[in-house]
Amino acid sequence: MRILVSALFCVLLGACAAPSRFVGEPPGFLFQDESFAAPRERFDASDVFALSDSMRRFLTVDIARQLRSMGLANGLINALYTKDLVQLEYDASMTRNASEAFDARAGNCLSLVIMTAAFARELGLRVEFHGARTDEIWSRSGDLLLGDGHVNVTLGSWHSDIGIRGYQNPLTVDFLPADEISGLPTRKISEPTVIAMYMNNKAVEALVQGRLDDAYGWAREAIRRSPEFVSSYNTLGVIYERHGDLQQAARVFGYVLAQAPDNATVMSNLADVQTRLGNESEAAALRARLAKIDPQPPYYFFDLGMAAMQQNDFRTAKTWFAKEVARADYNHEFHFWLGVAYFKLGDIERAQRQLLLALERSSARSDRDLYAAKLAWLRSNLQVPIAPGKAAD
Repeated sequence: MRILVSALFCVLLGACAAPSRFVGEPPGFLFQDESFAAPRERFDASDVFALSDSMRRFLTVDIARQLRSMGLANGLINALYTKDLVQLEYDASMTRNASEAFDARAGNCLSLVIMTAAFARELGLRVEFHGARTDEIWSRSGDLLLGDGHVNVTLGSWHSDIGIRGYQNPLTVDFLPADEISGLPTRKISEPTVIAMYMNNKAVEALVQGRLDDAYGWAREAIRRSPEFVSSYNTLGVIYERHGDLQQAARVFGYVLAQAPDNATVMSNLADVQTRLGNESEAAALRARLAKIDPQPPYYFFDLGMAAMQQNDFRTAKTWFAKEVARADYNHEFHFWLGVAYFKLGDIERAQRQLLLALERSSARSDRDLYAAKLAWLRSNLQVPIAPGKAAD
């Protein structure tokens, strides 16, 4: 069984790129507070963009001269995203609020967007968030599939609270390469939706760690903060499923499908829950609809490759992994297992190349450390060097 969760570890969820039919307050039947213990975490939306004392000192002391000489927006972005001052590191392992990202000097895309916006507002810059309609990016944690989309932030200036005034053309800060976002349709996103994205991310992270009480609290607050953000409802349904409340999970997924009938993620989750409830006819009908909408879902070729690996059929496994890499080159896991298949086939050079690609594609420190160690083992034990620099395809 596969449960799909919509997480925003780096960007806006693609499932919400289209206009939502969710209007008004969410119905009360979605929530069952009595089924969960009081969460340990704080869910105050004011924490998301709040500046710490060290952040204010950074603006008024550390980069004040740069802001005056380069202009507010350019000075801020240059200070944050060049290695001379802050030296930020991309880290998709967790979602941080503005002050946490600055203190850690690290964050995923959403965290860096939030931190940038918090600084910009303190400077008096106008801030707008935009979502781009991209293909969904999928990763996996256990039997949870996590889907990402894309969001960026645009800064413009008309006044400043620290004594620097002036206007300049808007400046968009994006964490994807320019050639990947050029020409993509975008739409403006409200601040409550960005906060809901942050809260949904926190819910998914708690869910992955098995902290269901915290996960429920974050998902509930995400829905209340922005009822039109579809991802949070799906996350709530998965939380109920993990909690053993299958009937309630089915009600939540059913509610979402009534508003968004072609949402493949929710449809797949509802089909799995109906199977567990013994409602095979309902599950079969959902899977028939799903096969028409998404005949080759995320990890489809990868799962075929893993099945071939278990049968020691490494040539077939290589073929399936290569298909998955071809449609999802961003996924480090696919490159790693394609490398394993090459290794099993005795093609050490291609195995190393795929392992190096896995290292380059990984966005969490733990994954980068793992792949670096495996690559070092190959190089030292097999003594088949590969040229330094970026891997070949």
